[in-house]
Amino acid sequence: MSDLDIKNKPEDQLVERALCVGLNLTSRVMQGSIGIEESMAELKELVKAAGAEFVGELIQNKDKVDTATYLGSGKIEEIKIYAESLDATMIVFNDELSGAQIRNIEDIIGKKIIDRTTLILDIFAQRALSREGKLQVELAQLKYRLPRLYGMGGQMSRTGAGIGTRGPGEQKLEKDKRHILNRAAAIRKELKEVVKHREIQRSQRQKNKIPIVALVGYTNAGKSTLLNELIKTHPDYEAEKGVFVKDMLFATLDVTLRRALLPNKREFLLVDTVGFVSKLPHDLIEAFKSTLEEVNYADLILHVIDATNESSDIQKHTTDSVLKDLGADEKATITVYNKIDRLNLDIYPKSQEDLVYVSAKQGINLDKLVKLIEKKLTEDSYEVNLLLPYDKGQIFSYLSDKYPIDKFEYTDEGIDLLVSLDEVDFNIYKEYIKTK
Repeated sequence: MSDLDIKNKPEDQLVERALCVGLNLTSRVMQGSIGIEESMAELKELVKAAGAEFVGELIQNKDKVDTATYLGSGKIEEIKIYAESLDATMIVFNDELSGAQIRNIEDIIGKKIIDRTTLILDIFAQRALSREGKLQVELAQLKYRLPRLYGMGGQMSRTGAGIGTRGPGEQKLEKDKRHILNRAAAIRKELKEVVKHREIQRSQRQKNKIPIVALVGYTNAGKSTLLNELIKTHPDYEAEKGVFVKDMLFATLDVTLRRALLPNKREFLLVDTVGFVSKLPHDLIEAFKSTLEEVNYADLILHVIDATNESSDIQKHTTDSVLKDLGADEKATITVYNKIDRLNLDIYPKSQEDLVYVSAKQGINLDKLVKLIEKKLTEDSYEVNLLLPYDKGQIFSYLSDKYPIDKFEYTDEGIDLLVSLDEVDFNIYKEYIKTK
């Protein structure tokens, strides 16, 4: 494509060129946080996921944050020169900036300034497909921009397309604070109705007594690929739509429910949730809490981790922290290290009680994972063959309401049924266990 073609291309179709800037605070090291190199590598992937071109990076070692320009006016002047040499169209900072910092930096550099939070919110705005997802993203964007309404100056009056301009239209943000608060209140009201609808659906699932297995983990760990492989166990697989899979951050945003089958032929539901990332904006977690709370209703959690990532331990810590915030940290969990085919190992690590090494893409050890899922979902139950006399019909009604009945038939002696009971009911009804 010629320079003329590029110049004549509509603004909303131009690929933005991003220079990434990070601050390495030498005065403190945050326990459980990834290092500056890993964080900047993640920022680079976020830039690509947003649809921009990564053109370079700059890391500043500093003992404290400059309140006016984050890095200091001298360093910002250096960034200006470097950005011009790279023909960068925007500068992306690896941390969240205040409205005043964004305005001051933009005044010096004269280019679009985006912080990590805005970048993540923009990706979510692109990925959201459901009405609920779109509302949740807009709410998070409004909460982020509200305290910056008077500090960001030129950015708030900027119109046009590109990263940082999706979601709530700029004309809304140019109006007063009350208008934004009213819009946020309207979104919360609409989200309440959506949550009510989901609670009805959830209640129906609980009545059907189908176990639920939730996939959680860092974004791009391979959760969607794993789900797509596991649902192939279901006889109605062709009717089950696969989940969008792409090697990018936040490819999956909306919660997805799919059916799968255990080796014992019992059905279970798989829930694919939004992936996590370091420095995930708090407002975004709050906005998506109603969606993420699906994890709380799961019978089992599959914590999927990219085995090839050098920061996998820290990524695990990040996910565990979010689960704790959601109150789901005590749930039965299987840790799934994915992508082991990329490790070039002659012998794969041996799976353990609550941990398994797999390759969802190559199908390695998926049979072991499914068997472990079955074990976890049935370890607190007793599969029994009961023979209930006909005058004990109330017991059959009770068991039918509480448990899935695997099979039953009416015989001359009574109701012959196969069912899995919890320990309490097993001890109550063990006298009816059929003897051969």
